[in-house]
Amino acid sequence: MVCQTVRANQECAFMNKKGCGFLGGICQPIIEKCDGCGKIVSYEGKNYCSVYPSPSSKWLSGKCPSATHIKLELNEATQKINPLKASKRLNKKA
Repeated sequence: MVCQTVRANQECAFMNKKGCGFLGGICQPIIEKCDGCGKIVSYEGKNYCSVYPSPSSKWLSGKCPSATHIKLELNEATQKINPLKASKRLNKKA
């Protein structure tokens, strides 16, 4: 639906027939951690997230799950190895 609060006349996923469906009633601007994300929408000089109405709440747990500017780093040492599969691999090579 079309936003009637902060981003007037633009498509918004949070709008419904009764108004803004977000708990606070309006979208919040992005925070510094969101800079560089591909899901930022600019409107009248302010930047908003196109996915979440309150971007700061998504960063409370560490990383935003929808952030496009953060690369996930995996270390082989931190990955869990199933001991049964590891022993089968060793026997297969021998």
